[in-house]
Amino acid sequence: MANETNDENVAGQIRSLLAGGLKTEVFPRADDQDSVAEILGRLREAGGDISAGLVIAGFTLQPVEHGGIEQACETCMYYLVHRRFCELPELAVPVEPQWSCRLWRI
Repeated sequence: MANETNDENVAGQIRSLLAGGLKTEVFPRADDQDSVAEILGRLREAGGDISAGLVIAGFTLQPVEHGGIEQACETCMYYLVHRRFCELPELAVPVEPQWSCRLWRI
C-alpha cells in the first residue's frame, strides 16, 4: 500500500513537471546501442534526480511517433502494466500508459 501511494505521488510530481513546461530531450531517440549507452550513462550520473532524469530520458505526456511507430510507455518492454511503472533500472519511476521516453523499446 505504501509503495502504491509513493508511486502515485511520484507520478503526480512527474506529471506536474512535464505539464509545467519542463523541456526534455525528446530527440534524438535512442535508436542504437551507442545512444542507449550514452543516455543510460547520463541517467546514472544524474543520481536519481527526477527532473534531470525526465530531461535526459526525453519524457513526454503523450506518445511520440518515430520511425512510423507510436512510442508510448504501455507498449515498451520496460513497462509493468499492473503497476504502471518503468522497470528500466536507470529510471525506475511510475509512468502513465500514454507517456513516452526516448529509451522506448519493443
